[in-house]
Amino acid sequence: MNRRAGAWLSRYAIFGALIVECVFFSVQSEGFLRWDNVMNILRQNSFTAILAAGMTFAILTAGIDLSVGSVVGLSCVLCADILQRGGGLFAAVFVGLGVGVVVGILNGLMITWVRIPPFIATLGMMLVVRGAAFTYTDARTISGLPASFAAISHGLVPTAIMLVLFAAAWMLLMRTPFGRHVYATGGNRDAAWLAGIRVNQVLLKVYGLCGLCAGLAGVLMTSRLNSGYPRAGESYELDAVTAVVVGGTSLFGGRGSIWGTLAGAFFIGILNNGLNLAKVEPYDQQIIKGVVLLLAASLDRWRSETA
Repeated sequence: MNRRAGAWLSRYAIFGALIVECVFFSVQSEGFLRWDNVMNILRQNSFTAILAAGMTFAILTAGIDLSVGSVVGLSCVLCADILQRGGGLFAAVFVGLGVGVVVGILNGLMITWVRIPPFIATLGMMLVVRGAAFTYTDARTISGLPASFAAISHGLVPTAIMLVLFAAAWMLLMRTPFGRHVYATGGNRDAAWLAGIRVNQVLLKVYGLCGLCAGLAGVLMTSRLNSGYPRAGESYELDAVTAVVVGGTSLFGGRGSIWGTLAGAFFIGILNNGLNLAKVEPYDQQIIKGVVLLLAASLDRWRSETA
C-alpha cells in the first residue's frame, strides 16, 4: 500500500467503520434504532467525547493525560458541594471548570519543568486527584442539589455542548497558529523548538485544555447524577484514550483529527450499546474493547513505519 492510500485509510477508515457498525447493530437488534436508544447513545457518549476532545490535544503532542477520569470525580464533588451550600450555579460551574484547568496546568508543569514523562506525571496525578475527591467527601455522595441543575443534562443539551466544543477544538487546531504548533510539537519536538516554537508553553496550554474538558465533563456528570459522586469518571481516561486512538490520532504524535476522535468516541459507545442489547456479558465486552484498542494501536504502528 502506497503512502497516499495509507494516509486516506488513516483519515477516513473510522467513519466507514462507524457506518458499518451502525448498519450491523440496526439489523442485529430491533431496539437499536428506537428513538429512546438513540437519545441514550447521544447523551451517554457526550461525556466520553468531551474528555476525548481534550485528550486529542495531549496525544497530538505525543503525550497522554491519565488524570482526566479523576478530575471528573473531583470536579463533580466540588461542583455539588457548592450547589448544596447555596453558592449558585455560576460559582459551581466556575469551580468545576477551574479545578480541571488547575490540575491540567499542574500536569503541564511537571512535564515541562520537572521533565517527568507524561504517562508517569498524569498517572501520579490520577491517584492524587482521586484520593482528594474521596478525602473531601469522606467517601460519601453529596446529595440534595437543586432540581433545576439537572436540566443541564436533559435531552440533547450535553450533545449540543459536545458539538460546540468539537467545533471550537477544530477551529483551534486547524485555523490558528496554536494548532499548527501542537502538530509541530508532536511531529518533532526538537525541530519545533529550533523553528522558534515555545514548546513548553504549547504543552502547558495543551494540558490546561485537557483539564478544562475534564472539568466540563465533571460539571455535566454532576447534573446528570444530580449529586456529587467521588467515584464519578472511574476508567473514563481509558475510554477517552481508546476513542482518540480508534479515531486515527497517532500515539506517536503529530497526526490525527478532532472529527476522527468524535467518530472514535461514538464507535466505542455504539459498540457498548449494541453489545448490551445483544446481552453480551460485561466481561466479554471488556475483551472486545481491548481487542479493538490493540487493533487500532497496531494500525497506528504500521502507519508510523510506512509513513
